[in-house]
Amino acid sequence: MCAPLDPLDFKVRSWVADSGWPITLDELLPYYCEAQELLELGEYNYSLDYWQKKCSGFTPFPLDKDVIWSKMWQFSPPTRFGKKYKETIVNSPNIFLYTYSNLTKIIASEHVNHIRELQVKNLEGKTHRVRAKKFVLACGAIQNARMLLASRGQAKNGIGNDKDNVGRYFMEHLEIKSAELWLKKSFSTELYTFDYGTRNPRAELALTEAFQENNSVLNGTASLTPLEIAKKQTPLIDVWSNEDPRQSFDNLVANIRVSREKSYAKNNMNGEMAFELFTRMEQAPNRNSRIILSDEKDALGVPKPQLHWQLTELDKYSIRKMYHILGEQMGKASLGRIKLEEFLWDENDHSMPDHLGGGWHHMGTTRMSADRNKGVVDANCKVHGISNLFIAGSGCFSTAGSANPTLTLVALSLRLSDYLKTS
Repeated sequence: MCAPLDPLDFKVRSWVADSGWPITLDELLPYYCEAQELLELGEYNYSLDYWQKKCSGFTPFPLDKDVIWSKMWQFSPPTRFGKKYKETIVNSPNIFLYTYSNLTKIIASEHVNHIRELQVKNLEGKTHRVRAKKFVLACGAIQNARMLLASRGQAKNGIGNDKDNVGRYFMEHLEIKSAELWLKKSFSTELYTFDYGTRNPRAELALTEAFQENNSVLNGTASLTPLEIAKKQTPLIDVWSNEDPRQSFDNLVANIRVSREKSYAKNNMNGEMAFELFTRMEQAPNRNSRIILSDEKDALGVPKPQLHWQLTELDKYSIRKMYHILGEQMGKASLGRIKLEEFLWDENDHSMPDHLGGGWHHMGTTRMSADRNKGVVDANCKVHGISNLFIAGSGCFSTAGSANPTLTLVALSLRLSDYLKTS
């Protein structure tokens, strides 16, 4: 399920501390198009007007367009990079692939402004050194931060961490069942329907840029699931619990399939009038939300990471505000009413319930910033102060936006590859 970030996500927002990227959406656009192809998503077009011409049943709720808009999403097969591009990598004359080689140490020059080599090990005890002109860490937001922090032989706080930013600003998407939508009369919701077993696009409800600015809220979306189906689904935080992510994905698909089968078996048409509203909200950048090192080490002698996931009052305020406004808009349009989940009732309660989940979207631990006091990498994903060390992935995100990170992190990686070829 993919979509690009919104223009607002790249801007400095006065109501969101530490917001703003050192690049714009326009700079990423050609790489978004290329990433779209790699992810087998079809044509790069996320306009509602475009999809309405292709799908005659796509009718948005008649809400105030200055307040609420329908954000489009597209679905990949999904594309498994290991299978899809394995032969390309194995047969490439200029790529050398080493399996079972685990990064254990980053070794810099005397003045820690240049990386000399990497140390890699396997579980059989074999150790090798990797030397190159340029190095790219692409181990994921948690592991990239972990390895920078763990490489303390020459820098007491870790590589690239002289400003104490490595591991900080960890972000996730806040995903949680937040409300119910009860329609007064039947309305075609084909546009907002997840058509299980197909790759048909769908939309989610979102607040406009102008409304976010005027009301000082974060960017987020609300998706619709027929209530009779949603009631039979196990919470995602419980479904995605296997150590093997492939098994967790199978569990997720089975959870969706079984809940739909149970619902339709009853021929209960109430699902067409009542919907669960599920939130995907960006997390506000927060310096105190971070990855640190544990005293415990793994089998290769590297300290394990610890996550301190910390939210702010703005996070919950934004979720509550989004549904207050959505309820108001549904009422004005005489479409229906919104029933909030209990955790949103008390406006003075800034805590989150235990069933709050994330999208397994780890972002921000090596964030991009033109100011090395505010980030780890610059606009080209190069670690500040180190001439030949780069970071790839969603750890470079300055803000999270409401879109799943895959399309953007692939686009960023393609942009980085172009920079490495020409720099």
